[in-house]
Amino acid sequence: MPQVVEVLVEGGKATPGPPLGPAIGPLGLNVKLVVDKINEATKDFAGMQVPVKIIVTDPKKKEFEIEVGVPPVSQLIKKELGLSKGSDAPKNNIVGNLTMKQVIRIAKAKQEQMLAADLKAAAKEVIGTALSMGVTVEGKDPREVQKEIDEGVYDEVFANAEE
Repeated sequence: MPQVVEVLVEGGKATPGPPLGPAIGPLGLNVKLVVDKINEATKDFAGMQVPVKIIVTDPKKKEFEIEVGVPPVSQLIKKELGLSKGSDAPKNNIVGNLTMKQVIRIAKAKQEQMLAADLKAAAKEVIGTALSMGVTVEGKDPREVQKEIDEGVYDEVFANAEE
């Protein structure tokens, strides 16, 4: 049975210190090798917290694999809009605006990990996160856009996104 260690690291900036070092040190792996592999695999997610699994496939030979997850939706929204953080008062303080194309791009990136039945449902989840972060969608209140999705206003955009 392979041993698995799950950690959250900053994309491209994992270090041998906590949380990584203490988690993988006892497994007898070469910590520098693991850190280098993680940084190579997560460099596209610079500035974001990325879930990473380290799977020890052969403890005797010190062989391992890493699986990189997709950052949380809130991190993807922040990257898409170039934000350092969401709003501290999402009802009154709007910090950004997503286009429907951006919403769909984020939904596609996260869809496998969501409970959403289809791309529309995944997009509505992304829009829900945007609401809690003080981010509008297409210049409107996110709740209004969720209703519009249900009413078919964006059907053409979704049809083009499925291709």
